[in-house]
Amino acid sequence: MKQRALSAAIAAVLVPSISFAADSLEDVIVTATRTAQTADETLAPVTVITREDIERTQMSTLADALQTVPGVFIANNGGAGKTTSVFLRGSNANHVLVLIDGIKVGSATTGSTPFENIPMELIERIEVVRGPRSALYGSEAIGGVIQIFTRKGGGALTPSFSASAGSDKTYKGSASLSGGGKDSWFNVGISGLSTDGFNACNGKPSPNGAGCYTIEPDRDGYREQAANLRLGTRFGQGHSVEAFALRSEGKNFFDGAFQNEAETTTQTVGTKLNLAALPHWRMALQGGQSQDLSDNFKNGSYRSTFNTHRDSASWQNDFSLAQNQLLTLGVDWQRDKVDGGDLVSWQPGVQGYAVTSRENTGLFAQYQGSFGTHDLQAALRHDDNEQFGSKNTGNLAWGYALSPALRLTAGFGTAFKAPTFNELYYPGYGNAQLRPESSRTIEAGLQGKLGTARWGVQAFQSMVEDLIAYNAATFSPGNINEARIRGLEGSLSGRIAGFDVNTALTLLDPEDRSTGKTLPRRAKQSLSVDVDRSLGVWSFGGRLYAASKRYDDLANTVELSPYATLDLRAEYRLQRDWRLQAKVSNLFDADYETAYLYNQPGRAFLITLRYQPVSR
Repeated sequence: MKQRALSAAIAAVLVPSISFAADSLEDVIVTATRTAQTADETLAPVTVITREDIERTQMSTLADALQTVPGVFIANNGGAGKTTSVFLRGSNANHVLVLIDGIKVGSATTGSTPFENIPMELIERIEVVRGPRSALYGSEAIGGVIQIFTRKGGGALTPSFSASAGSDKTYKGSASLSGGGKDSWFNVGISGLSTDGFNACNGKPSPNGAGCYTIEPDRDGYREQAANLRLGTRFGQGHSVEAFALRSEGKNFFDGAFQNEAETTTQTVGTKLNLAALPHWRMALQGGQSQDLSDNFKNGSYRSTFNTHRDSASWQNDFSLAQNQLLTLGVDWQRDKVDGGDLVSWQPGVQGYAVTSRENTGLFAQYQGSFGTHDLQAALRHDDNEQFGSKNTGNLAWGYALSPALRLTAGFGTAFKAPTFNELYYPGYGNAQLRPESSRTIEAGLQGKLGTARWGVQAFQSMVEDLIAYNAATFSPGNINEARIRGLEGSLSGRIAGFDVNTALTLLDPEDRSTGKTLPRRAKQSLSVDVDRSLGVWSFGGRLYAASKRYDDLANTVELSPYATLDLRAEYRLQRDWRLQAKVSNLFDADYETAYLYNQPGRAFLITLRYQPVSR
């Protein structure tokens, strides 16, 4: 009785904090531990966004989806196709490890992932694991890991497509064909986007410049074409092989003093082999490459090229020691490479990076065990990096079932972030003596069920040492800061009075310890509330998002005002497999910025016709 009363009291406090995929967490497989677990079993705080969630809530971009996750804050430089930064648990934007179908993506020069170039229509599922995960994945996983899975297929031969039109001459379309039968699967898909956009930036030119450092009051559009292929088969007793590829090409127009057009390519290719070597030994071999390519122009004249490649391979072995006892041993290899040609050919005398490639090898081990009402996870990893030497990280997590409907968790983890090629070697800027950033995180959580609802709350504190920031005294980046980030995240999901309600609430204190200032572009409070209701062939929904004030600079002299937006949506099922959807974003036309002087979309609408066969 006391446990039920405690569960009800905590749930009442956390009603405005929910994650997606609420009604089927037992069936959702997550990879927070690099092994198959349901979302109920994992000790890590995980949010799963499914294809059904994406279509039901009419999410337009990956940033739109991630903004619904507790602990996530998004900064965008002026609309579709523009630079999009994801701050997870208050850490830096390049403290998030991102994988597509298990292949690490991102730019070796900037250290960031081009979220703006990843097409939503080709995504099957998104998993967001919050907290340090370097003990399993190596560099970058200070704030957490975002895993993106492309559409897979399987079953009967099934076509699908969508077509959309909306404000700012926005047109979108997608088509796919999937199938494969019982033991095989394939999906081939294409998607396209064209929008005239809006004026991305109200810049301030030099000498007292800011933002995009120019005044170009024009529309800044974006064009994108993308395709994916994923296919695989099972064979023998417990064996399978899979290959996958995703390619997205974009043409981006933006405001900038030195360049205002970019042709971008984001691509991943890879393959994976799963083998049941022995009854208690499963092996996984995976390899692939990701590319981040960009050619940049100023009013049509060539200015620069940034091309980076990431080759990676892994060998993972899972040993079942006994019932509910699993030992994982593995090795990861990665090589980052930057195009070695001229960095900016339009500027004579400026050559490329002094160092254009580096390799990293990581050895990792993990133990997972269950002992009645107790669960334990422990992981260790050693990384040997060609540029900065070795780094050791670890992770320890414990869970205790207070009752069938209430679970306590606690954990401690360390993580690190290797400096990027820009921070190390950019001509006239880089500092080759930089040390990796490192972190220590302690956290505790409570999760439970209340009727058909699920709820959870997570408190954490992270200390980030050797934080890399620009040093005005040396005109280069340096290890000059320490950050302390405290936070509280909550999640609750369920059906309330016939409504499906999903919300996320984050309370954050991201402090630069060297100055006492707040780390820039992080909201201390943010709230997302998502509500849906089905009425026969009709369904209606909406999302409220609100964020407190932020600062755009380390000195906290440039303040970004708090804001709130309201989106409304509706859907009419024309026939069993046909749907007509409509969405109004930013209904009250709120004027706000997530990055100083960069505009955000005003009121906009989008109408979508979607054909997606429903399983019979």
